[in-house]
Amino acid sequence: MTERENLSSNPTGNGQTYKDAGVDIDAGNRFVDLIKPLAKGTRRPGADASLGGFGGLFDLKAAGFTDPILVAATDGVGTKLRIAIELARHDTIGIDLVAMCVNDLVVQGAEPLFFLDYYATGHLDIEAGREIVSGIALACRETGCALIGGETAEMPGMYRDGDYDLAGFAVGAVERGQALPRPDIAAGDILLGIASSGLHSNGFSLVRRLVEQAGIGLDDPAPFASEHTLGLSLLTPTKLYVKSCLAAIRRGGVKGLAHITGGGLTENIPRILPDGLMAEVDLASWGLPPLFAWLQRTGAMSDAEMLKTFNCGVGMVAVVSPDKVEAAMAILAAEGESVFPLGKLIPGSGEAKVKYRAHLMKG
Repeated sequence: MTERENLSSNPTGNGQTYKDAGVDIDAGNRFVDLIKPLAKGTRRPGADASLGGFGGLFDLKAAGFTDPILVAATDGVGTKLRIAIELARHDTIGIDLVAMCVNDLVVQGAEPLFFLDYYATGHLDIEAGREIVSGIALACRETGCALIGGETAEMPGMYRDGDYDLAGFAVGAVERGQALPRPDIAAGDILLGIASSGLHSNGFSLVRRLVEQAGIGLDDPAPFASEHTLGLSLLTPTKLYVKSCLAAIRRGGVKGLAHITGGGLTENIPRILPDGLMAEVDLASWGLPPLFAWLQRTGAMSDAEMLKTFNCGVGMVAVVSPDKVEAAMAILAAEGESVFPLGKLIPGSGEAKVKYRAHLMKG
């Protein structure tokens, strides 16, 4: 493995070296030097975002917290990586990696503080690695999250040539007593849907299967958006909801947030509901984006299957009391979000925690 530390190669005589086994420590060092400016660009109060030590430091007091509770999240990008690898387009996949982690922090009411990544490959491609970390750094800057460290693992024999895997780790903080979901979530509260940017980073094993069955190449025009190729449409990065949702929490009275990832609306909304409540979702309240409509049609998928597999155009769901709906929607819209009433909370018990009305409407 090539840690992001100041290591040097030291071949001795004609004996075997680590490089002979497929691990180039010197290349790893060049990679670290190349990405150090990217990490420095993510500096924020509490962290200088420098690389090279054995661990990253963060000062919660300098970040302005008084009595914080730490919140941690980890995630990956899944088989969306396969599309990035096949297209040799690595500049946005790092955004996905950060988004999948920090979006899970903000639903707890937490402000993301710092991020670390794990990049594993059979052979280190410095340029591909730089593109990946550039995306990570961009997303960290946009969410106020310092990139304080990571690990680059070069593991010959574990990955095919050109393949790699990514994992991300994010830590945030929320002041004691301010975590979400709030305990006063109640029947009659309104559900607001916040639009997704696309598939985000879930369901790609099925997406890739449907693309194969349709006989369409990744370089072909997308059947749902002919001005773009299918591959680039599928690589649209996961939306970063941190700034908009923090604003809605602090000024819009948001009681709870659900990040719609694997499991879709069906599995993720119930994660924030107290016992005795269920969500009633009006499927006619938004239009199914063309990408999702194409997937549903291509796979002859039922609404139920779509709603527990994909986000279907809704990347985040907010819970607000009826008197806060206008304020919350105005704040989210001012932050650049497309937001719409999705449904409401009603009394209910049993295994099913989401009740759907109407059918998915094609946008």
